Amino acid sequence: MFSADVYIRGPLRAGRKVGMFFPPLEIFLDGIESPVLVEARAILHRNGPIEAPPPFNSSATYNVLFKEKSGEESAAQITAFEDTWQWGQESEAVYREIVASGPRKLADLMQALLAFLGRNDMMAYLVMMAVRLVELHRVLKQTGSIYLHCDPTASHYLKMVLDAVFGPDKFKTEIVWKRSSAHSDAKQGRRQHGRIHDVIFFYTKSFDEYTWNQVYTPYDQDYVEQFYRYVEPETGRRYTTGALTGPGGAAKGNPKYEVLGVTRYWRFTKGKMAQMLAEGRIIQSSPGAVPRYKRYLDEMPGVPIQDMWTDVGPIGAQAQERLGYPTQKPEALLERIIKASSSEGDIVLDPFCGCGTAIAVAERLRRRWVGIDVTYLAVNLVQRRLRDHHPDDLSP
Repeated sequence: MFSADVYIRGPLRAGRKVGMFFPPLEIFLDGIESPVLVEARAILHRNGPIEAPPPFNSSATYNVLFKEKSGEESAAQITAFEDTWQWGQESEAVYREIVASGPRKLADLMQALLAFLGRNDMMAYLVMMAVRLVELHRVLKQTGSIYLHCDPTASHYLKMVLDAVFGPDKFKTEIVWKRSSAHSDAKQGRRQHGRIHDVIFFYTKSFDEYTWNQVYTPYDQDYVEQFYRYVEPETGRRYTTGALTGPGGAAKGNPKYEVLGVTRYWRFTKGKMAQMLAEGRIIQSSPGAVPRYKRYLDEMPGVPIQDMWTDVGPIGAQAQERLGYPTQKPEALLERIIKASSSEGDIVLDPFCGCGTAIAVAERLRRRWVGIDVTYLAVNLVQRRLRDHHPDDLSP
């Protein structure tokens, strides 16, 4: 039985804030009563991660050792984060549990994957992920969502596991995150395309009742210069022009009257048109030309968020948020996810919180939160991070 540190921001069932140890997720998570957003890294194993990218079955080892709170060495000097997967007795036992008592579709899928992959490191990874995804699905409210971050090494297998647990109709988006700039390893003998992206799967608990807040990104500069090329001399505001004429004419109920010497069927009532004229929002390029209205760039929300994120780069070496972990996620990435799928007062759960980026962002955005990690190394880092940024707002 492994332990995991749990931090809860805001009231749960008992209306209190706690910070304590719990056994694995299945006992603790049953208590959540509010809408939950899970930003789940694609990993949870016996040693627990320390803010990995997350681990993607890469066979990399990061030898950061830790001790128990008492100061004693933990069993076999447990590695706090070790991205190494091996099939063993634990994997076999979990696999048999899924087949015997797990959701039927997941059990069928795991048997098929075992027949295809065999008992190897990838299968061990998928088994450990599968049983945890079942628990995460169980605790989500109907309005909840899960974002699972992985890389192409196992993303195709993980999507099948997610389909089996959540249902194919609950799949919403496969987000491609460009996590690094282009690099060339050709001189070192690389004979394939450069790998610069990760994958984030977005699933929901219900088909259409999930929380969704539209997020926008700024327009590209090229777009601005092409479509908002006019600039008001008096204010410096960029604008483009839009049609005032009413499509369909009288058949669509558009009013007909004269504006600046031009009679047409218009989109707006005569009173609204007079107001726009008084505000300087109507422009006529020359006498007799059909008037148009000004649409200012600073009044536009931006571009609705798409499924390819190229504008959230890695954390720079001098960035204030940098904590020294080379695989630490940028706060902008978590902010985008949390804003889109939760509202103020909702609970954000990060069950593999590492250095606490999701928690820190949730606190800043006035969400309640739950963070879980197995190591004191990660827990102490999260505590310091929160107290540094929110010294007056957090419970001891």
